[in-house]
Amino acid sequence: MITVALPKGGLLKDSIRLLQDIGLDFSAFLDSGTRQLQLPDASGKAKGLLVRAQDVPVYVEYGQAHLGIVGYDVLREKKPSVAHLVDLKFGYCRLSVAVKESSSYRSALDLPANGRVASKYVNCAREYFQSLDLPVEIIPLSGSVELGPITGISEAIVDIVSTGRTLHENGLIEIERLYESTARLIAHPLSYRLNVGNMDELISKARHAITVGAG
Repeated sequence: MITVALPKGGLLKDSIRLLQDIGLDFSAFLDSGTRQLQLPDASGKAKGLLVRAQDVPVYVEYGQAHLGIVGYDVLREKKPSVAHLVDLKFGYCRLSVAVKESSSYRSALDLPANGRVASKYVNCAREYFQSLDLPVEIIPLSGSVELGPITGISEAIVDIVSTGRTLHENGLIEIERLYESTARLIAHPLSYRLNVGNMDELISKARHAITVGAG
């Protein structure tokens, strides 16, 4: 039986829809009354694990899941040892630098040397500012990163942006874009090489479903 790690949150519905397209039904995770974190699919061919998005690559890397669906942003930040298989073309967002609209900063290089940048994406933020040869202090925050510039704890933030509405409502603007992110299908490398649970067929079906959907 193949095990698939599914992400809680915004990617879940589209992930379940894609898996249904390739013959795996984990729609029971969407039932409002369920608290189950592990379910067999309707055919009994696979098992689903419902985990935090940040934990999907951990379960896959350590072999507790053969396949997983997770945002590229998580993969870029954590750099897990997993096989990157398919860009699933949903869950679009971007990692951006943002500042208070009332500030004078309009590019990352306008930020002061040794200034402070708040982020959940500590590694990505650090790599980005190192690439600019701009020394900054990265302040790790796990939620409501927008409060960084508002409270004065930081001059800027590096955070995921989807529509930009949250930034706008809090008086912030994007000044740089680090990269764009979509959901990705990943696999445990050894399971992928050994074609556990006829994984190749599922991956092929996923690629086809994405191609048809794009068409």
